[in-house]
Amino acid sequence: MTTERANPNESIDQGGPSTADPAIEALSFDEAFAELRAAVAELEAGGLSLEETIARTERAVALQRHCERLLGDAELRVKQLVSRPGGGLEAREIVADEASEGPER
Repeated sequence: MTTERANPNESIDQGGPSTADPAIEALSFDEAFAELRAAVAELEAGGLSLEETIARTERAVALQRHCERLLGDAELRVKQLVSRPGGGLEAREIVADEASEGPER
């Protein structure tokens, strides 16, 4: 059995997971992660209509992708410890271009 939507284009590009939502992009990691946890808890609790479930799931996926991007960006900013002559350590910023290269430069 197949069901058709009244408007076949109604769910296209309405802020789903593939669209960058400016409201989500403006969230800090902590804010986005807290909202993601709340959305997951609400979905796990059930009781939502199909449309509400789809909307919450789409927002949760967008929040998850935002959190992953923020974590990836933070990882690139983490200082890498590099051995210096004489046994000391030097902290160096990892930039995106050298993240896959290693400590030599």
